[in-house]
Amino acid sequence: MHLIAPDILAEARGLTQAMSGTLYVLGVALWLFGWRWHRFWIVAGVTLGAGLCGLHAGRSAGGAQILAVGVLLSVAAGMMALELARIFAFVAGGCTAWLAALWVFPQAQELWAVFLSGGLFGLILYRVWTMLLTSIGGVLLAGHAGLLLLEPLAKFDAVTWVTVNQAAVNGGVIGLAVLGIVLQALMTRGRGEGIGKAEKPKDKAEPKEKAEPKPEPKAPPAPKPAPTTNWWEKLVHHRKAG
Repeated sequence: MHLIAPDILAEARGLTQAMSGTLYVLGVALWLFGWRWHRFWIVAGVTLGAGLCGLHAGRSAGGAQILAVGVLLSVAAGMMALELARIFAFVAGGCTAWLAALWVFPQAQELWAVFLSGGLFGLILYRVWTMLLTSIGGVLLAGHAGLLLLEPLAKFDAVTWVTVNQAAVNGGVIGLAVLGIVLQALMTRGRGEGIGKAEKPKDKAEPKEKAEPKPEPKAPPAPKPAPTTNWWEKLVHHRKAG
């Protein structure tokens, strides 16, 4: 089983270098930021796939309905993409388990139990499956596009090279896929720690030196008692003096 398919390389030789470079960058981004941007990948992939299916289905109707069917189907699918993500995870997990079983047991048939088991694991381990699928998809896309870019530069036949070195190419794809899962997990973990640590707002600039409290004003001294003006006391003092 060729993970980097020689038939796809042979059919894609007509692509321009700019298109191959764009696909390579897209594959690297999918491999590295699969889980971090998984909502974008899901919405973009579903919208593009639904648009292509709509255009293909509109050909049978003919006329101006081709473009209308494609646009409407792509918009509708894009709006429901996040809700359908779990279904896609189930189908993708089941298909991955089916292909893995066929790789290990090429003569096996009626692998519906394997498909259902893989789909259930895809739902339970949604995050891990998303990382796995985006990592594998990114490696395959970047691998095909990278070989198309290197073929005219290095002057070699990419189809023949992939066919001869099948085991080494498959091993390299699996190793890069595992590395992509590890990198995605580390990036997600670092992002979660950064989000968890809320930055403390900076306090307002405090004055360098606190102003000393002003001394309280002293209370004025109590006034001296006024001399007595009682007439009886004056009379008594006058008699004593006499």
